[in-house]
Amino acid sequence: MELRFFQMLDMINNRLTNIEKNINRIEEKIDFSISLQRNHLIRVKNGQEIDDAMILYGKPYNDLTPQRAFEIFENPNIDFILLDVTEKDYVPSQPLEGAIHIPLEELKDRCHEISSHTASLLVISEKGLRSIRACEILVQKGYFNVNNISGGYMFWPGLKKKELPAIP
Repeated sequence: MELRFFQMLDMINNRLTNIEKNINRIEEKIDFSISLQRNHLIRVKNGQEIDDAMILYGKPYNDLTPQRAFEIFENPNIDFILLDVTEKDYVPSQPLEGAIHIPLEELKDRCHEISSHTASLLVISEKGLRSIRACEILVQKGYFNVNNISGGYMFWPGLKKKELPAIP
């Protein structure tokens, strides 16, 4: 009889523990969702571009075409931080002026080198794949205005324009 009683108490304790874990997970998801919605509202309030997918699907970062990112890069009236997450040994034919280079593998440990959690971040990589992962990491670390440059250096208009030989 006592054994049954203790087994029943143990089962109830396990269920309560699982319920507590589920409640904590739900609270974390709700907190993240509320932070994300606040981020979207701030972008809208400040007149910044916001992708429909960010609102409809709760996507935490913006995808920018290389052309749009280049326009932002060339506009002296727009404040942003350019983050290069290419491999440590990758050397673009023409590095982007002012970019902070933190390889993706080191980003979790070195993200404190990014001066602001709210400044507009433009994230670039070799082909735009590493930058997607970097955007996800940055959002998890509390950065709110994160923008992935789709296609990365491979499609960066400024490099293509400057690398083309002059036509006689």
